Order: sequence, then structure tokens, then C-alpha cells
Amino acid sequence: MIGNATFRHHNTSLLAVTSVEAPVVVTSADFDERLAPSLKRLRLSKRMLERVAGVQERRWWAPGTDFDDAAIEAGAKALAESGIEADQIGLLINTSVTRRNLEPSVAVKIHNGLGLPSSALNFDLANACLGFVNGITLAANMIDSGQIKYALIVAGEDAQATQETTFRRLNQESSTRADYLREFATLTLGSGAAAAVIGPADLHPGGHRILGGVSRAGTSHHELCVGGPDGMFTDTKGLLDNGLELVTDAWHEAHSNGWDWRKMDRYVTHQVSNSYTNAIIKAVDLVRSKVPITFPKWGNVGPASLPMTLAQEAQTLTPGDRVLCMGVGSGLNTAMMEIAW
Repeated sequence: MIGNATFRHHNTSLLAVTSVEAPVVVTSADFDERLAPSLKRLRLSKRMLERVAGVQERRWWAPGTDFDDAAIEAGAKALAESGIEADQIGLLINTSVTRRNLEPSVAVKIHNGLGLPSSALNFDLANACLGFVNGITLAANMIDSGQIKYALIVAGEDAQATQETTFRRLNQESSTRADYLREFATLTLGSGAAAAVIGPADLHPGGHRILGGVSRAGTSHHELCVGGPDGMFTDTKGLLDNGLELVTDAWHEAHSNGWDWRKMDRYVTHQVSNSYTNAIIKAVDLVRSKVPITFPKWGNVGPASLPMTLAQEAQTLTPGDRVLCMGVGSGLNTAMMEIAW
């Protein structure tokens, strides 16, 4: 393959990555009770979310907390942890899937809430669950080019409204088994927020070098997972089969262009379910013990999922560790990014 599928960064480091957990724990058993009428009518088993997806619980925000407020909180934590002041930020990228309106961007409220300078570029970057990784890549390119010095990437997600709508629809007398299976993935979603600060490596020798990676697109599969305010509708098998093929192609493409990710210290993947995780581990022969799992307690938190997992793992990573971030987003798109801890 000829083109821009693989890329390298020359002077960019991750200075901080933080997360904010939504405080309200909602178990899959709670969901089963909410859906009990339709499960009984359709003769579907309870505990499918735990048994099939491996999602035991997920989180919702407390009443009065908005997803963008949580993104502001995560951003403030990342700034404090990195030691970078708000007025030093030259770029804010919001990568949230969740939004309450088409315009203005979600980024503008976050920019204002964090007190960023008027000189700081700010915008939304939407690419489903892959958005956060894409945001880091874009910001790293701008740092490497000298256009900006520091960037803040954020994501805040709220699954509750979509799931409440899904409960009402699936409990209607007209719903079918096919409807339930088509919306099953919606029930695995969770709420949360994450943020990362990146900056020039030469000014931060203690930072974690963002080395580069690979991206691949499989956009002929753009109709396999379609989400909106009214719900998320997924061809689960098609998404798994074609997503896995795309990941495998990207993996081999990277290795044919000089990368070697067969002996990493940690593989931080986008968190979806048991079947997706097991399939990726098997397809590219990852060491299972080096793949942290967070979906059982958080569910799939969209683009915040991967950085939330990375923030958790940062507590046990040591200088010199090699970390590979592996993301997939509906559409389909995939990207992998190596970080030298």
C-alpha cells in the first residue's frame, strides 16, 4: 500500500492523561429489570449483557452534571497534572460523540470553562470511538510543525439519554428479537470523560514520547453501526468481522513499514466487549496479560474509553515501557499509536 497509512512524530510527548468516572453505577442486572417485559415476551435470556458482552456495569452522570462539564473537569485535571498553565494551550480538540446541538461546537463551552486564551484554536473532531486517538495525531503534527506548543484533547460522554430511549422502544409491544439484537450494543455504552495534554518533547524530557503509528479506513462498511440521539443500531457480527479485518490489515501494514509491536509492555485497546477483545488478541497474537480490560465496569465509553483505560494504566507504567494504543471507530476506521513511556 502506498500513501499516508503510517506516520511518525518527531518532537511530541504525552505530558498527562486523566479521567473522570461518572458517579452513578448502573448494573446490567438493573438493565435486565428495566427490560424485563420485552425479554419475557421475546423469550430472551436475562444476563445477556454480562454473559455475552462481559459488561457487568456502566456509569451515568449524577443529575445536574452535563457531559461537557465532566470534560472540563477532566481537562482541568490534565492541566494540573502536566504543570501546563491554561494560557499556554494553543489548541483544544473536543472528540466527544455526545452533543446537545449541531452548533456551536462542544469545544467552545470547554474552551470557556477552562479559561483558555483567545489565541487557542478550538474545535470538535468527530470520528466515533476513534476520535481521541485522531485528536492526538492531529495535535502532534501541529506541535511537530511548530504551529503550536501545547494541546489539550478532551472527550466527555453521556449514555443515559440514548439508553432511556432504547428502553422505551424495546419495551413496546411491537418490538422484535431482531430489534433487541440490533440495539444490544447501545446497552453496553457508559458515561465518562478523559483528557490529555501533549507538548514538545525537547522541553519535557520526562514526558512520554508519542512515536507515531498507522491508520486504515474501511469506509465501505459505514452502515454497520449508525448512532444518533434516538439510539445506536448495529450489525454486531458485521462490525466484528470487518473491524477485525481492518485491524489486522493495519497491523501488517505497520510492520511492513518498520514498526514492531509484537513485544509491547501494554496494549491499550478501545473497550467494547468480550468478543471484540478476544478476537483482536487472537488475530494479531497479543499477550493477554498485557491487555488491560475496563469494559466490565465502565462499558463502552466511546472515544473516552481508550484514554480512560490509559489513565488507569499510567499508575503502573514505568519509564521505558512501550505502549500501543489501538482504536477502532464505526465507519469503519482504525488507528494504532505507539507511546514510549
